[in-house]
Amino acid sequence: MSSSAGVTSGPAADLMEVLALEERGPDLYVGLTPATTLQRIFGGQVAAQALTAAQATVSADRAVHSLHSYFLRPGDPHEEIRYEVDRIREGRTFSTRRVVARQTRKGADVAIFALTADFTAGERAVVEHSLPMPEVPGPESLPGLAEVIAAHPGRDDASNAISRAVEQRYLSDPYDPEPRLPPDTAFRVWFRVTGRLPDDEAVHAAALTFVSDLTLLSAGLARVGGGWGGSTVGASLDHALWFHRPMRADEWFLYETDSPAAASGRALCFGQVWSADGTHVASVAQEGLIRSLG
Repeated sequence: MSSSAGVTSGPAADLMEVLALEERGPDLYVGLTPATTLQRIFGGQVAAQALTAAQATVSADRAVHSLHSYFLRPGDPHEEIRYEVDRIREGRTFSTRRVVARQTRKGADVAIFALTADFTAGERAVVEHSLPMPEVPGPESLPGLAEVIAAHPGRDDASNAISRAVEQRYLSDPYDPEPRLPPDTAFRVWFRVTGRLPDDEAVHAAALTFVSDLTLLSAGLARVGGGWGGSTVGASLDHALWFHRPMRADEWFLYETDSPAAASGRALCFGQVWSADGTHVASVAQEGLIRSLG
C-alpha cells in the first residue's frame, strides 16, 4: 500500500515489495514473503506488514506513535498472510487500529500475529526530553554483517538471510563467548536500509519496525555470551515500539539493546534508537523465549 516512488532496484526495492500489500477487500490486505530457506517468517516482516495495513486505513496526516503486538504462531513463509484491520477508534486527534494476521494451516484459518497501533495528528509539546546518544564510533570504520559471519561460519545464517536489505555495522562481536557483565551489558549496532526509500514517513516507520526485531532478543543472551547458533534458540513473544520523532530508515541510525531481566525461559529486552545526528527517535521493548537445545 505504500508508494514505491523514488525506489529503482536493489535491497530497498525488495523491502518495498515486502511492504506493498495487496488490498483484497474492505480493511483486508495480503502480504507475501520473499523466497527463503527459513522455516518461519522473520517477526519484523510480519510486524512491518501489519503496521502497513493499519496505515492504509488512517489519514496521511496522522502518524503512528506506538504499536503493541503479540506473536501467536510461527509464520509459514510459503503461505500468504491476510491482515484484517479493525478500526477501533477515530478520535479528534488519535486513531487506533487493531490488526490480526492470519494464515491457512491444514485447511483452517488461524491467527499468527496481533497488533494494535495508535496514530496521532500531533500537538504542541508541553514538555520535551530524551536520552542522549552514547558516544560511539561512527559506522564507516566498523565491521559489517558479512565480516562477522565470516569470522563465525555457520553460526547464524538466519540473520544473513533476513537482513539482506539492511546494512549493519557492529560495535562489538555478537558471538563473543565472554559474558557481558554489569554495568557494560548494552549491545549496539548501526543500521540503515540499503538504498533509498520514498520520502514517506509511514514507509520509514514500517521499515524501522522491520529492523527493530533484529538483534533485540540477542540482548537476552549477552550475559551468558556466545550468541545464537550454538546450543540455544529463541523466539519473540511480543513486541512494542514507540515512535518519538520522525526518522529516515535509509540513513544510519544507532540501535542500543539491553536486557534488565530474564527468568523462566523468557528474557525482557529494551531498545533505544538514535539517528546519526544524536536525535532520540524511538524506543522498543520485547519479551522473548530462550530455550536450550541440550
